[in-house]
Amino acid sequence: MTGPPASRPVHPIVVGTDGSAPARQAVIFALREAQLRGTGLRAVCAYEYTPTQQSGFERTATTGTGDRIPQQRDLVTQSMLDSIEELQQQLGGPSVEVEIVCERGRPAQVLLEASRDACLLVVGSRGSGAWGRLTLGSTSTEVVHHARLPVVVVPAEHDTAAS
Repeated sequence: MTGPPASRPVHPIVVGTDGSAPARQAVIFALREAQLRGTGLRAVCAYEYTPTQQSGFERTATTGTGDRIPQQRDLVTQSMLDSIEELQQQLGGPSVEVEIVCERGRPAQVLLEASRDACLLVVGSRGSGAWGRLTLGSTSTEVVHHARLPVVVVPAEHDTAAS
C-alpha cells in the first residue's frame, strides 16, 4: 500500500559561498544534500569591500586599480549564478531550485540571518597547511557557535600525497 506522495520540505539548505575553492566544495556538498532531501538551496554571499582584502567573487566586482564598481552586488550575484549553474551541470541528477542572496556585511552575521528558516547551514573551512587543516576559519567558527540549526563545515580538499 502506498500513501500520498511526500511533500517537498519547505525549509531550504543555506550555503555560504565567496567563490573560493573551499566555498565551491561547500556548494557541491549543499547541492548534493538538496538533491537527496528534495529541497531548495539558498546560496549566500556576504561581501565587505576593502581594496586590500578581496577574495573570490569580490575580485569580479573591482576595477584594475582596486576601485569599487557601482554594480558590485549585481556582478557578484551573476558570478554566483554562473558558478552554481556550472556545478549543478557537473553533478547531474535532479535540478535544485536555487535562491541567490548577496548582502553586504560580515559573512557570519549575513549567513546566520539568511538561515533563520533553513533546515541546514553549510560552510567551507578555510584551513591551509598542516596547522590550518586542524582549525576552522573565523566565519565557520562563529557560525558553529551561534547557529540555531545543524551546521556542516566542509573541509577543504588537499593533496594527501603532499601531506
